[in-house]
Amino acid sequence: MIEKSVINSLVEEKLKGTDSYLVDISVSPDNLISIEIDNDQGVSIDDCVALSRYVEERLDREKEDFELEVGSSGITSPFKIVRQYLKNIGNEVEVLLRSGIKLTGVLTAADDKGATVTVDKKVKTDDSKRKTTIQEDQTYSYDEIKYTKYLIRF
Repeated sequence: MIEKSVINSLVEEKLKGTDSYLVDISVSPDNLISIEIDNDQGVSIDDCVALSRYVEERLDREKEDFELEVGSSGITSPFKIVRQYLKNIGNEVEVLLRSGIKLTGVLTAADDKGATVTVDKKVKTDDSKRKTTIQEDQTYSYDEIKYTKYLIRF
């Protein structure tokens, strides 16, 4: 079986100095290698092809039989790394917490510890009969978040 660390080294070597970055690598027991990359401006098919060729040229098919898939992180895929959170600051996101609470709002901040989402919240004030919508920043650590993904509205 091909080691994930070998693939990781090859991908990091190829992407070094580019705007693209590694999101995820998986290697199945039957040597299906899946590489997922992203870019702050979007990933082109040419980026995927170039990376695929680079990795394939450096692996020995005589020694290991493998299948290689290189793709971009899909627009509806959950964020897997901090850089994806940073890329989406200012965008509307859907967050599912491990507690089961689902919320939508604008991703306003992210760092190595967690992310902040500004959500609309309806509250009743003392001087009105109707609930008023306010915006509230809610910060969660990545341990509290089951998934976060870009929210597409039509």
